[in-house]
Amino acid sequence: MFYKTDRISLRQVEPSDAQLIYKWENDTSVWNVSDTIAPYSHYQIEQFILNSSDIYTSKQIRLMIDCIDNQEPFAIGAIDIYDFDPQHHRAGVGIILEASQRQKGYANEALDLLEKYCFTFLGLHQLYCFIAAQNSQSISLFTKRGYILSGTRKDWLLLDGKWTDQLHFQLINPKTLIQD
Repeated sequence: MFYKTDRISLRQVEPSDAQLIYKWENDTSVWNVSDTIAPYSHYQIEQFILNSSDIYTSKQIRLMIDCIDNQEPFAIGAIDIYDFDPQHHRAGVGIILEASQRQKGYANEALDLLEKYCFTFLGLHQLYCFIAAQNSQSISLFTKRGYILSGTRKDWLLLDGKWTDQLHFQLINPKTLIQD
């Protein structure tokens, strides 16, 4: 177990997670939030799992979100650190939850745990994310966590035949702010 609350824990991806990740990555209903345009093979998912345990080499890491409410923990989602930049102490963050597990506070808890990991263990100065302007659930989640809207890419995404803006949110580690 990696980081945990009373309800969830974050852990490293295991080979046994391949089928679940395969399902999530090939769900075309969420491709618009991940810029995916082609399906992944089971082999590609397995290789990703086997080769992504070192964030300093791969510049990314996926952590599984396990629900520990009941008896046996079970995976309900994943949270990613991507574009990890150790020189400038920043990284992007993305999250996916099973549709049946949304709106229960799990994403908020997972982000809290991930932020603690990134700011304390990795020593990051900031986290950021990109969100389509019409994705009100993600905007609400990240703004409630203190992420600040820092930019807008106009007509950046073509979704359902219509151009939409992409919003850039940042969370600065309060412990690394320079005081005047």
